[in-house]
Amino acid sequence: MSMTRGCLLCIKITMFIFNLIFWLGGCGILGVGVWLAVTQGKFATLSISFPSLSAASLFMVTGSVIMVVGFIGCLGAVTEHRCLLLTFFVVLLIIFLLEIISMVLFFTYNDNFHRYAQEDLKNGLSLYQTEGNLGLTNAWDIVQTEFRCCGVKNYTDWLEMRNSSLVPHSCCMEHSASCQSNPSTWWKDVSVSVVCEKIGSLAFPALSP
Repeated sequence: MSMTRGCLLCIKITMFIFNLIFWLGGCGILGVGVWLAVTQGKFATLSISFPSLSAASLFMVTGSVIMVVGFIGCLGAVTEHRCLLLTFFVVLLIIFLLEIISMVLFFTYNDNFHRYAQEDLKNGLSLYQTEGNLGLTNAWDIVQTEFRCCGVKNYTDWLEMRNSSLVPHSCCMEHSASCQSNPSTWWKDVSVSVVCEKIGSLAFPALSP
């Protein structure tokens, strides 16, 4: 009996430590999400279809879920409550299956996701400096100025989507009265799509080609 109790105690302690690490990992992911929301919040309004869907939001939601699951596991391990333990294992199984499905979908439709993201960003160009889209306008100006880029792929995106020969002032390498109509003064080496790819490769290095 003493050996059995010792084994059960060892399993209980191991499970508690595992869930504590799991919970701390959730805290870390949530912290990264908050940091991204503070430092990279300017990217959130670039998408017109999913303005709230950003890396920061995904990190915060994921971190919160992991924290809740870890807390349930810790509580179940300490109290040995069967309902809590069963809930923990069921939720853990669901999360594992969702991760596998997400990975398969990502690698299967990676090109489609990339194409759709570019089209969504391009559609947002037509709303630049329009009524009720101050956040999107400021986001494009900040991103283009900071990363020295112009348009989703290049400056022709602005000309096409706005049916104009002018680009925003944030596309200009040097600001002047005529820079918005002078192609020789526009950023051409980097695009927003390349910037997004670089950010994605830093956040998810294992998924980068």
